[in-house]
Amino acid sequence: MWMGVAARSGDQRVIRGWRRKTGAVIATAVLVSSIGAAVATAGPIHAPILRAPVGGYEELFVPSSMGSIKVQVQWASRGGSAALYVLDGLRAPADHSQWTTDTDALRQFAGDNVTLVFPVGGRSSFYTDWYRPSSTNRQATTYKWEAFLTQELPAYLQRYGVSRTNNAIVGASMGGNAALTLAGHHRDQFKFAGSFSGFVHPTFPLWSEAMRAAMWDEGNFNVDDMWGPAGDPAWDRNDATVQAELLRGLPIYVSTGNGAPGPLDLPYGIGNTVNAMSLEAMTTTATQMFGDRIAALGIAARIDIVNGTHTWPYWQQALATARPMILDALGAH
Repeated sequence: MWMGVAARSGDQRVIRGWRRKTGAVIATAVLVSSIGAAVATAGPIHAPILRAPVGGYEELFVPSSMGSIKVQVQWASRGGSAALYVLDGLRAPADHSQWTTDTDALRQFAGDNVTLVFPVGGRSSFYTDWYRPSSTNRQATTYKWEAFLTQELPAYLQRYGVSRTNNAIVGASMGGNAALTLAGHHRDQFKFAGSFSGFVHPTFPLWSEAMRAAMWDEGNFNVDDMWGPAGDPAWDRNDATVQAELLRGLPIYVSTGNGAPGPLDLPYGIGNTVNAMSLEAMTTTATQMFGDRIAALGIAARIDIVNGTHTWPYWQQALATARPMILDALGAH
């Protein structure tokens, strides 16, 4: 609020086969195969692994222009190549994705033939490429999350047999709008997009100031260093409602609460619930505007507005609702 490298190598066996025919000797090709024990290495994997590991959990450290980025991965249960990228919220921790601790996302997909990919970090980043480092908190490097999620990370995962073209992407809160815009701008990569309580219309008047306040509260980040002042073209490029035409034909699921406390809100968390109510009132408005926009364009999407607030139990529920749609889109049953 937003990878140690494991490699497999092993003993090599060289098998030479010879066949004789009458009056001639024909040498067959030499087949070299690598079999056996996994060996951990800190260096790059030079030879592609053409099939992902079968099930299990792993933490990878992926090189990027921002430095080494931790990525938590749950491999597809049957070694399939499809992947679901899952984006965190504004307060994304530096050491784990909140999806892995605050929801049952890992359990939901444990038996499915899709790899779950949880990028770690990127608080207040909106998972976008910034113009420059934040000037108000001595940020050392420039956020380049779009480049990471659509170039560097897919190239790295391809070494494990994960497809670069059969992916889905979902996100909560900060990650919701990013999931839709990334899918829109990278249709060759993403086959499904989902936003859960996302601020999917950031160019709406004065919302840039609400983002400024939220980003200042979470790490003293400066919104002007992200997309420039309001009205800069970067704002339109990163607005899912403005870019809705790019989503035509893509399976989409957008959900939000209506801001009223629902069955998943904690009865003793009064302060948190009040804050979550106000945030969800904004995402409800944004979702309604997004829905009006795609309806006017004749673009199909599933949009749910449920009783609830801006908090993880509802996003867990939204992911469960989206799951069959994701598996259908990726052919990953």
